[in-house]
Formats: sequence, C-alpha cells, structure tokens
Amino acid sequence: MRGIKLLALSAFSASFLSFTPISKKYIVIDAGHGGNDTGSIYGKFSEKEITINIANEIKKLNENQDQYEVILTRDSDAYPTLQERTAMINKLNPEMVISLHMNSNPEKETPKEGTEVYIQNTDGSKKLAEKISKKFDVRKIEERNLHMLRETKAPAVLVELGFINNTKDREYVTSEKGQKEIAQKFTEIIREY
Repeated sequence: MRGIKLLALSAFSASFLSFTPISKKYIVIDAGHGGNDTGSIYGKFSEKEITINIANEIKKLNENQDQYEVILTRDSDAYPTLQERTAMINKLNPEMVISLHMNSNPEKETPKEGTEVYIQNTDGSKKLAEKISKKFDVRKIEERNLHMLRETKAPAVLVELGFINNTKDREYVTSEKGQKEIAQKFTEIIREY
C-alpha cells in the first residue's frame, strides 16, 4: 500500500513540476507625444490623439489571448519623456517595440502620402519593418538615429502612419474604421513575428 502511495505521489509531483507557467512575452506600443507635446497638428486633429487612439485599439484587440501582453508607454493624454519610455521598455525586455507617429511637412497640403518606417541597425528591427511593409503602403524603410531606436535594446521600429497634412492619409487615420484597420494590421504583425 505504501508503494502505491509513493508511486501516486511521485507521479503527481512529476506532472506538477512539469507544468511550469511560461513567462509571458511583452509587446510595447509607444503612442508618440502626449500631454503638452501635441506632435503634428492639422485643424482639430493632433498626432498625440491619433497615436493614443490606435495604441488603445491595439491593446483592446490583444486582450483575449495569452501568448503575449501588449503594454502601452502611455494610455492617456500624459507625456512620459523619451528617457522614461526607453527606461521602462528596457526594464520589460519586450519581444518588440512599435512607436506610432504621424508625419507632416511644411506644406499646407502635401501630395506625399503613405507609411514610413524608421529602424535600428539590427536584424530584429529589419525583420519587423519587413512585416510592416507587407501590411501597409510603405513609402520607405530607413535607418534613423532617433532616441527611441537608439536607446531601446529590444527590436524597435518607429512608424509614421501617414501624413497629417495629406487629406487622404488624414481622413483614413482619423476615422474609426481606419484606426480599427490599422490596429488590426499591427495585431497580425505581432502574431506573425
């Protein structure tokens, strides 16, 4: 009888010990600007509002799965400094970082349109940019010496989602439909990475 109890106990121990929870992976979405820093503005539209709406939508789309957790560098109209953002990111050690922005140029209305992706000189960043270029109308992928890319240790990209001073881009990124579609594309990119 004692042997059966020991056998049952060792079988239970083996199955219990082999069930160790997998540590969750983190994906960081950085909504550019915030607080007093509005970013680009066109009429009633500001970069900081567009980026936070899309970031929140990405988080919402990814709540009901358990492979990874989406963390936002800001989830309200606050302005964490670039140093605070990258310090938080490096502490988390995420799988990837996607920093969301809107492009603009000095023209009142620009014919320039589409997405631009800025990358680190790392394989992970280049791979992430490649995935983004398959989902979005990417005008260019370029290495840039930007704080978010330079100081972040994880694979990171900075994505200019379109030109705020291009009517077609602006109407799309400020519409509920456009923001949901953009968030869905990023969700697919995260899942395929």
